[in-house]
Amino acid sequence: MKPLVFSLFFISCLLTVVSAQEVKPLTTKQNVSFRGLAVFENECIWVSGSKGTVGKSLDAGATWDWVSPKGYENVDFRDVEAFSKKEAIVVSAGSPALILRTTDGGISWKKVYEDNRPEIFLDGMDFQGKEGFVVGDPIDGVFQLLQSKDKGKTWKDVSNFMYLIADSAEAAFAASGTSIQYLRNDVWVGTGGLSSNIFKRNEKALTMDKYPCPILQGEASQGIFSIDFWNEQNGIAVGGDYMRDTISQNTIMLTYDGGNNWTSVSSASGFKSAVKYVSNDLIFATGTAGTDLSTDAGKHWKNVSKESFNSLAISKDSRAIYLAGSSGNIAKIEL
Repeated sequence: MKPLVFSLFFISCLLTVVSAQEVKPLTTKQNVSFRGLAVFENECIWVSGSKGTVGKSLDAGATWDWVSPKGYENVDFRDVEAFSKKEAIVVSAGSPALILRTTDGGISWKKVYEDNRPEIFLDGMDFQGKEGFVVGDPIDGVFQLLQSKDKGKTWKDVSNFMYLIADSAEAAFAASGTSIQYLRNDVWVGTGGLSSNIFKRNEKALTMDKYPCPILQGEASQGIFSIDFWNEQNGIAVGGDYMRDTISQNTIMLTYDGGNNWTSVSSASGFKSAVKYVSNDLIFATGTAGTDLSTDAGKHWKNVSKESFNSLAISKDSRAIYLAGSSGNIAKIEL
C-alpha cells in the first residue's frame, strides 16, 4: 500500500501546485513575432523571431538585451538553440536559408550556413549535446535534413542519406521549431498538410520508418506542429489547423509504442503549436488558442490561459515554463 499512498500524495500535490499557477507577463517587443525560444540552465532565455530579432535574458526574464544580428533585419529567425549564456545559433525560414552563430552572447554573429535555392524552407532544429539536426520542407519529394556534430559550427546536408520521402503536398511547419526532436539515437519529424506522418530515423541502426498519424489533416494549414517524446516509447504530437484555431478535435495524439500507433485524447482548447513534457505526467501545450496542461500524461487537459503564444520552453530544474508569441509577448509560468 505504501507505493499507492505515495503516488496519490504526489498526484494531489501536483494538482495543488498546478492549479495555483498563472501566466505572468515578462516583456513585450513591439511589432515582432516570436517563434524561437530556448532556455539554458534555469535563468538564461533566448528568443528569436521576425525582423531579424534575437533577444536574451540572464535573469529569468526580468530584464532583456536585444542582440539582433546586424544586416539581417528582414530575416525571420524561426528557431534558436542555446548552448550557454554566450553561445547560440538561430535558423531562418524562407529563402535564402541561413544559420547564424554567436560565441559572445550576441555581440557578434557569424553565418555558418546558407542555401539560396528558391524552394528551400527550414522549419526547426534540435540538439543533443554537440550533435543536432535541422529539418526543412521537401524538395523534389524529399524532406531536407542538415546535421551538425560541433554545436552548429559546421553543417552537412544529409537529405540524400536515409531519405525522408514526402507524400504529395506533405510538409513540415515552422511554427515553433519543434516539429523535430533528437532523442538518444532517434531523430523524429512530425509533418502535415494533405497527410500527416511521423518519421523515425535511427542514427545507430541506420533505419528509417514512417508512421501515419491520425491528427487533423488534409489541408495545407493542418497537421502536426510539434512533437515531444518522454522516452523511446512514449510521446505526444500536437497541432490542428492554424487557420481555424478553435477546432479542438484530433489536435492532440499520444503514442505508447514509439510512434507506430497514435491515439486521440481529450481535446485541448484548440490549435497547439508547441508541446513539452515537464515530467512523465505533467505536460504543457500552447498555441494561438491558448495554453493547456495535463497532469495525467496527456489523457486530459485543462486550459490555464487564453492568451496566444507560439512557443514554450522549460528551465533545466523544471520550475519554470517560458512562452513567446506573435505579439512580441514573452511570459512565464512558475511551478
